[in-house]
Parts: sequence; C-alpha cells; structure tokens
Amino acid sequence: MSLAPRIVLVHRTTEYEELVAHHGTHGQAAFFLSSRGRDIEEVAERHRRTRRALTDVTSAIPLTWRQSRVERGDLDRFLFAPEDVVVVVGQDGLVANAAKYLTGQPVVGIDADPGRNPGVLVRHRPGDAARLLPAALATGTGVDELTMVEAVADDTQRLLALNEIYLGAAGHQTARYRLGVEGGGASTGDGGVMEGGRASTGGAGVVEGGGALTSGAGVVEAQASSGVLVGTGTGATGWIRSVWQERGNPLPLPRPTEDRLVWCVREAWPSPTTGTSQVAGQLSATSHLTLTAESERLIAFGDGMEGDALELTWGQSVRVGVCGRRLRLVG
Repeated sequence: MSLAPRIVLVHRTTEYEELVAHHGTHGQAAFFLSSRGRDIEEVAERHRRTRRALTDVTSAIPLTWRQSRVERGDLDRFLFAPEDVVVVVGQDGLVANAAKYLTGQPVVGIDADPGRNPGVLVRHRPGDAARLLPAALATGTGVDELTMVEAVADDTQRLLALNEIYLGAAGHQTARYRLGVEGGGASTGDGGVMEGGRASTGGAGVVEGGGALTSGAGVVEAQASSGVLVGTGTGATGWIRSVWQERGNPLPLPRPTEDRLVWCVREAWPSPTTGTSQVAGQLSATSHLTLTAESERLIAFGDGMEGDALELTWGQSVRVGVCGRRLRLVG
C-alpha cells in the first residue's frame, strides 16, 4: 500500500523570535530596538503575519496526508523524500536556500509578507494552499524548470545553488587563484571581449596582463580579487544583477529557465603577476569556469549559505557550470 503524500513546510525563524531568544524577554528586546530608533511592534507584526501564514497553510493540508516542518538552519540535515511536496513559507531567498537539497520535488512558494517580498519565487498567498497542494501532485501541473548552478571540486566535493555560487576567501578578503573557461562561452575584461576563452582580436589567444597564459582549454589567468560570482537567470534578480549593472556589462543576463550562466570577478587587482583580462562572461550548458586555488584556503558557497560551503586548499581546482538538476517551481 502506498504512503499518503507528505508536505514538508520550510520556514525560517523570524527576526522577532531571534531578538527575544537573544535578549530573553519581549521587554528587553523592545528596549534594545528603541535604543536604535526602531519600534518592536513593527517587528512583532511581521512575526504574527508569518505565523498566520504557517497556520493557514497547515490547515489546508488534507487530514490524511503526512506533514513535516524544517527550519532554514536545519535544511542541510533534513532528508527529503522523492515523493514530497515542498511548501516554502517566507521570503524568495528561502526557496533558494531549500533548492540545493531537492532532487526534483515540486516546490510551492508562499509569500508570508506580501508587499515586502518581490515574489519572484514565493508567488502565492497562504489562501491559495488548499488549491495548490493537490495540484502539485497532479501530472501536468504547470511548473517552471529553473536552471541551477553547480561547482564540483577535484576531490568530488559538490555544491548546488539556485541563485549564485561565490568562490573566494573566507571573510571576502583577497583570494589568489588561476581562472579559465572550458568549452566555449564569452568573457570580457580590460583586454577586450573574449570568446571561447581566447582573445577575439588575437588569433593565438594571447592576453595582455600579468599572469595570463594559454592552455588546451584557452586562456588561464592568475588573478587576485575579492572573489568570483557565477549566477543563474534566477540569481539575475539579485546579487549578480547588482554587480552586472554596476559594471555596465554588455552581455545579456539569462532568463530563469535558460541553460546559461553569467560570471564576474569582484575587484580584480592588476599587478606584475596577476591580470584583469577575464573579469566577466557567460557559460553555455556545455562550458565551465575553472578555478585553481593559489591561496591556503578558499571556499565556495551558494545562495548566501556560507555555513554550508566546500573548501579548497592550495592547488585544488573546481569547475563551475550549469547543473543537470532543476528546481521545479509550481507557477
């Protein structure tokens, strides 16, 4: 006999709960906020809206179905089953936090605080749950297959993300590494536009700048920077977009369902041994960005979850590209 469907509610501890846990009481938390020109009532009201949303969604789950809850901080220890329906109640970023731990389960994003969140990933209201939950199990339900990005280290460590992956030094200090593009794509830098990892203006693929050399994969450049971002079309609404706009990059940002990524180097530093010829670009479904550590310790983490990162030591390499897995977001 088959098991009843299981709904997994993903939520996050509210700011109010964190304040009371830290300061001990509501009164102490109120005093702390007032000393900084804030009113606790505004924080408490957002907490109440989130709790109401969770209650409304829970009450919409059929009585014969199983259900479970997981807080954001416990996602890396929670075991999702293939037949689960995942309901994220909170902000857009909470969907991204959960995405890396899923393997094709349908995801319903519920906006716990309409008007405060953009609603890119939490597209529905709590009152829609009674209709959405049975529909998520039905074959043919409209879902968007959102592209994800993955990083695979040479020691088989693997990291997935929905928005972006950051590679650099812990604490965002100066990272030293060698960077190149494999399998095509295009990049831009102080040396001009690059295609397929080779300079578009020089037939031999030679790039001006310290530390640049050619290999079978194209140009590999020694760099010193505050890190590298590789983002998806979903991430193009967040961190990667802000960097892209600041640079005025001519390459178009991808759509959320497009098998294309964009990458950029943050604050690359030119020197006699490091260059800035490859500081931004795009990756197709068959190309990869490669990075080899030349610092004692570099990390890679996805979607802002720095506590769940893979680590690279001197000489280790990592390849970043389009992930074969998709996030199935109920439209």
